[in-house]
Amino acid sequence: MSFLNDNISQKKIVLGSDFLTLEDLIKISRNYEKVDIFPESIKRVDAARKCVEERLQSGGTFYGINTGFGALANVKIPNEKLDELQINLIRSHACGVGEPLAEDIVRATLVLRIMNILKGNSGARKETVFIMQQFLNYGITPYVPSKGSVGASGDLAPLSHIALNLIGEGKVYYKGNLVLAREVLEHVKIEPLKPMAKEGLCLINGTQVMTAIGLLCSYDAHNLLKTADIAAAISLDAVKGTLTSFRPEIQNVRPYLGQKIVAKNISEILADDGIRLSHMHCDKVQDSYSFRCVPQVHGAARNAFVHVLETFMLEAHASTDNPLVFPETNEILSGGNFHGEPVALALDYFAMAMAEIGNISERRLEKLVNAHMSGLPPFLTLDSGLCSGYMIPHVVAAALVNENKVLCTPASVDSIATSAEKEDHVSMGMTSANKLRIILKNVSFILSLELLAGVEGVEFHLPLEPGAGARAAVEWTRNSVPAVKNADRSLSEEIEAVASKLLRGELVHFVNQSLSGYTLQ
Repeated sequence: MSFLNDNISQKKIVLGSDFLTLEDLIKISRNYEKVDIFPESIKRVDAARKCVEERLQSGGTFYGINTGFGALANVKIPNEKLDELQINLIRSHACGVGEPLAEDIVRATLVLRIMNILKGNSGARKETVFIMQQFLNYGITPYVPSKGSVGASGDLAPLSHIALNLIGEGKVYYKGNLVLAREVLEHVKIEPLKPMAKEGLCLINGTQVMTAIGLLCSYDAHNLLKTADIAAAISLDAVKGTLTSFRPEIQNVRPYLGQKIVAKNISEILADDGIRLSHMHCDKVQDSYSFRCVPQVHGAARNAFVHVLETFMLEAHASTDNPLVFPETNEILSGGNFHGEPVALALDYFAMAMAEIGNISERRLEKLVNAHMSGLPPFLTLDSGLCSGYMIPHVVAAALVNENKVLCTPASVDSIATSAEKEDHVSMGMTSANKLRIILKNVSFILSLELLAGVEGVEFHLPLEPGAGARAAVEWTRNSVPAVKNADRSLSEEIEAVASKLLRGELVHFVNQSLSGYTLQ
C-alpha cells in the first residue's frame, strides 16, 4: 500500500521536498497532521537502492550490508543470510529500558528518519519510507524506552524499538491504548516490513531521537523565553522597579540581539503602566541584578536558543547513516556522520541556558515574598503568621532550581567505550536530551510560580493599574488561578496547570493580543 501521491494534497505536510519548518514538525508530532512524500525524493531513494544492489552483486564487502556490526565488522555474511542479518540487528538492538518516550517525540523521530532516507544516501527501499509514513498517518506510535543510547552510532536502541514495530513486533500506542504492533498492523491492513540488505541499519543508525527532542524542546523553550519576559515584567511592576536598565541606549552599546529583544519586550509590556508612573520620581537608583540584568541574562539564553536551533535544524536535514551511499559515483563509504557530538554539545548548552532562566526567576520570586526587599506584605498574604501565603511555593522553586543545577552537568564531556573498544568515543547525546526535557519542565513550574506571585504582588497596588500588556497577563492569570492573599490553599494542581499552558504559549498569545502594534519576539 503506497502513500506516495503524485498530486500532493494541500492538507498534508510534504516530506522530502526541501526544508521542513519547526512549526510543521510540531503539527505532525503533536497535532497528528498527515504527511505526503515528495515524488522527486523517491527517485533519490531508488537510485541509492540500485547502487546498494549493484555493489552487492559485485562481490565486494560493505560494512553492515554483508558484514557483522561494530566489533564484528570483519565477519563476512553470506548472501543468503543478508535479510536475516537485518532482522537480527533490529531485534538485538531493541533492548532499551526505562520510561517510554512521549508520543510526540517518537512521531517527530519518525519524521526525521523518513527525511534522512529521502536524502538518498541511505540505500533503503521506498517501501521502508512508505510504512513509516503509514505509521504517522494512521496515528500508530511505537513504544520506545527512553534509556539505552550513548549517541553513537547514533540512537541505536531507541531507533531499534521503532524498527521493531515496523517489522510487526513489540508494542505501539494506537487510539490511546498500548497494544501489540502486529494486531494494529492487521487491523489497519498494513503489511509488516521485511527488511532487505542494509535496511535494518538504515533504520537504526542516526541521531534522529536526540535531534527530535532538541527540536521539540526548542519549540517549548521559545514559548518559555517569551513567558519569562512577561513574568519578569510583572515582578518588576510588583516591587516598583525601574525601567531605566531597559532603555535602548544601554542595549545599543552592547548589541547582542537577544538582549535588545528582551529589553524591548519588557518595555512594551510595561508601557503606560500606572504602577510605574506612580513612582517615577522616587529615590531608588537601581534594582537588584535579578531585575536590572534581565536583558543580559534572558538575552544570553535567547542567543543560545538561536545557536542550538540552528544546529538541530541542520541535523534534521542531514544524512546521518553509515555507511553512506553515493549513487553519482556508485560508491558506498563508511564514515562517522552518526556521531551525535554536534547535537550533544548543543543540548548541554541549551540545558544550561534554560536553567539560567529558572535561576533568575527564582531570585525574583524570592524578592517578591521577602517583605524587606519588596515592600509588600510578607509572603504576599494579608494575614501573615496565620497564613503562609507564598512561603512554600518559593521553597518549591528553590528545589526545582537545585535539581536543574544538578542536571546541567554536561553529559557530552563523558565517553564510555563500547563494542569491544571499536566504538571508543561516544557523545552521550541522549542523556543530554533526556536531561533537557526535565529542565524545561522544571523551568515551566518556576515561571508559573513567579507569575502567580507577581500577579499577587501587583494586586496589592490597587487601585493603581498596570499597562495593557501587564494587565493582560494579570487577567489571564486570574482566569486560571484565584488570589491566595486572603486564605491559604493547596496550589499544586494550579501550578502544574498554569505551567502546561505556559509551555503551549497561551499566556504569550493572550498578552500579544493586548499590545498595540507590537508582538513579543
